[in-house]
Amino acid sequence: MPCIWFKQKSIQSGLIRLPKYGEYLAKQFTLTEFESAGLSITGPAREDNQDAILLPGSSAPSAAGCLHAVADGMGGYANGALASSLALQHLVKTVRACEPSTPPKKVLKQAFETLNFEVYKASQQLDNVRMGTTLTAAYITGNLLNLLHIGDSRAYLIRHGRATLLTTDHTTVGEMVRARLISPDRLRTHEKRSVLTRAVGLALFAQPELTQTNLHVGDRIILCSDGVWSVIEDPVFAKSSDQAEHAHALVNDLVNLAVANKTDDNCSVVAIQIRGFRYHSFDDEPHKTGSWLGFLRK
Repeated sequence: MPCIWFKQKSIQSGLIRLPKYGEYLAKQFTLTEFESAGLSITGPAREDNQDAILLPGSSAPSAAGCLHAVADGMGGYANGALASSLALQHLVKTVRACEPSTPPKKVLKQAFETLNFEVYKASQQLDNVRMGTTLTAAYITGNLLNLLHIGDSRAYLIRHGRATLLTTDHTTVGEMVRARLISPDRLRTHEKRSVLTRAVGLALFAQPELTQTNLHVGDRIILCSDGVWSVIEDPVFAKSSDQAEHAHALVNDLVNLAVANKTDDNCSVVAIQIRGFRYHSFDDEPHKTGSWLGFLRK
């Protein structure tokens, strides 16, 4: 399982515009100031933790942007933990290998194709065992939140005291709610709540969600497994965020609340707080473009 950093303050660079070779124009890029934290526990009802979380640190991408993720493995402890860990390892590896000029959606699409294949291949090597994982990854480039999502983990945007769900639950019950066969208030308690319709590694090919959201100063992003959101209503995410002074306090508050509400699953939360943006522009001769890109890779 990737290491967990309980508190992370960083400045990451995101490319706003990449000039074509030979252009003599003002180039502009954005530095994103953020604080992030994560916590993953086994929970009161399980013996093992099949979740995995990712925060920036020594394994963070060297290209522009910062990467956070939550993965909830399935297939029994050994297989579920392997699936979630493999997914995050190959997510990081692929994102790091991409050039800074690559569009974020393309980066995440390539990363997903690779990690899905690797998890699927691992299941075939283990005598075709059923092994998979959810994945919700937040790739922040400048003032853009780029989400890669499959399964039933979730991403919330907290802004001005309101929680907005940014992802879709790829579950049988989620489809029933969208088809208006059952009411939304039954989603958290339905007996088939955890039956997935999409996940990493269950098939050779899978279709994730790829979305983009503009970020504002003061925004908070929460990524969490279903062991957390299944026992915490959406408005409570916003209330907990407003009461927490920093990301570290928020993840602890949400995990403690899930345990208090008698969750029956592993609990994993990642919280990101956007502290500000720094916009930079400068003129650069064409022959200096290489050194400029080198700066963005640092």
